[in-house]
Amino acid sequence: MIPDVLEHRLAEHCAPTLLGAKAASLLSLSREEFPELPEALRRYNRTLYRTGLRFLILRETSQRSLILVFRPALLRSRLNTAGAKALLQRFDYPETDCLGVLLRRLKKRFTPGGDFPHEIGLFLDYPPEDVEAFIAGSSECKLCGYWKVYGDVDGARERFACYDACRLCLCRMLAAGNTISQLLQTA
Repeated sequence: MIPDVLEHRLAEHCAPTLLGAKAASLLSLSREEFPELPEALRRYNRTLYRTGLRFLILRETSQRSLILVFRPALLRSRLNTAGAKALLQRFDYPETDCLGVLLRRLKKRFTPGGDFPHEIGLFLDYPPEDVEAFIAGSSECKLCGYWKVYGDVDGARERFACYDACRLCLCRMLAAGNTISQLLQTA
């Protein structure tokens, strides 16, 4: 595995989380392209621990690994809202503030056939009202971007613009020869 390929994938798909603007991001990587991914993620977890970032393999198949990049304190806060808690309870998540318990339940919700647990949107910092409308199959989508927006369009546009700016900034800094670890440890 070429390290800067992984760095660029992380910047492209997880910049808002890496830079603290979003609680979590999801990244799917080829196991063939990144055979040493578990060790690389362990290094990131050690190196970036003090920055409040964590890297977790949520799901593995013979071809791909699904990675959750997250900020535990921020994610715990987002999942602790009334709307998120109510929706998680519908999918038999325990009533707890323990993020580890909630993440273990999320991992179990992935089915062998590849079905995606749609409540994952809550873990990805999407507004609960949008996650709920998506799960309900609403056809009233007002905007598509990082997620389908059914509620606050103006707020979503602002967040989308912020996420785009994070990606652009981080990608530029990597192109200038920096690494994610260097950038985040000095921030």
